[in-house]
Amino acid sequence: MISRIDLRGDALPEGPALRDLLPRAEFDVQAALEKVRPICEDVHHRGDAALIEYAERFDGVRLDQVRVPAAALTRALEELDPAVRAALEESIRRARTVHREQRRSTHTTQVVPGGSVTEKWVPVDRVGLYAPGGRSVYPSSVVMNVVPAQEAGVESIALASPAQAEFNGLPHPTILAACALLGVDEVYAAGGATAVAMFAYGTESCAPANMVTGPGNIWVAAAKRYFTGRIGIDAEAGPTEIAVLADDTADPVHVASDLISQAEHDPLAAAVLVTDSVELADAVEKELEPQVAATRHVDDRIVPALSGRQSAIVLVDGIDEGLRVVDAYGAEHLEIQTADATAVADRVRNAGAIFIGPWAPVSLGDYAAGSNHVLPTGGCACHSSGLSVQSFLRGIHIVDYTKDALAEVAHHVVTLAEAEDLPAHGAAIKARFGWKVPESK
Repeated sequence: MISRIDLRGDALPEGPALRDLLPRAEFDVQAALEKVRPICEDVHHRGDAALIEYAERFDGVRLDQVRVPAAALTRALEELDPAVRAALEESIRRARTVHREQRRSTHTTQVVPGGSVTEKWVPVDRVGLYAPGGRSVYPSSVVMNVVPAQEAGVESIALASPAQAEFNGLPHPTILAACALLGVDEVYAAGGATAVAMFAYGTESCAPANMVTGPGNIWVAAAKRYFTGRIGIDAEAGPTEIAVLADDTADPVHVASDLISQAEHDPLAAAVLVTDSVELADAVEKELEPQVAATRHVDDRIVPALSGRQSAIVLVDGIDEGLRVVDAYGAEHLEIQTADATAVADRVRNAGAIFIGPWAPVSLGDYAAGSNHVLPTGGCACHSSGLSVQSFLRGIHIVDYTKDALAEVAHHVVTLAEAEDLPAHGAAIKARFGWKVPESK
């Protein structure tokens, strides 16, 4: 069901050579970009009419309007299963607890007497958030996108999720209920690239946004790439990933269940076990079969994901080598199930989120740890972070110098301007002192 990659014995290669040995899903955003380009431009030129047409083509439902009526949000919350409501409320509470602590405050640095630089943090004015609605419904993604935006102080928040024929063209009612719980009343029945285009360009019913965030399929990722520069984005999210670094102290039942938990997302989902224990590898492989047989989404998601080129059991000589492998892989979700897992986790440099020990599975982070589950995929954890309050903030430097403070450094500014052959830069300083640069004190 799952392949093996044996990296024992020989010295591990460095950098890209090691990354090339590791499993990864094929995810050609550039190829998808050429297909979403005309769709995005059609939304640009025809607005809501194009969104309605694409909803009929891609989602099989004819919409009367793109924006979800307020009454539908109220009704969805009223009809929500009380147990699901309680779970969502707890997820929101924990996410707020974590994300509220991330908010940066204005800070002033006194560089010299009379000269200071202040950095203030300003939220973007308007964001468009995306909640997927294809193979599964993800109200948790509503929580993970809305909470950090709200805690950052974003004043205008809109959310899009695909129209569902089963629900008369509305997004899934649990998505709508989550929006109502969070106080988001601007919701649109739009999916994939059309939703991103709606936020980027604006339409008759939806004002353009400064930024678009949220996970999605390859068409969402391609549309984000298309609009990069026009709008801010969080990341080009690819298929979900889990990597587990484990030794012979790990419970194979736990490891197998965690690999399956991510494989059930999508046939391209990646599940990777890195271990120095052949015995654990054997036990996990044996444990996968009965656990897979006992769950759902087996043939359309789990088996293709576990048996695909993106998933594998990777054998290494020791935990040191395992750390090199998981750093090269840069997993979206990384579990550490080893002896002294906290110390091992402290040595990891590349991961979207790290889950320590047997009682912190990825599923906890997906819903109720308080952490954010919108994380970098495809190895992007080596240079990118998950979604946070900082994602929605812009740092602005405020420079405040007196005449004396400028005079003290003026000769350096003029010297550097002349070194760069930009005499007008220096002249802007000289003009303030009668064209004679003050001597340094």
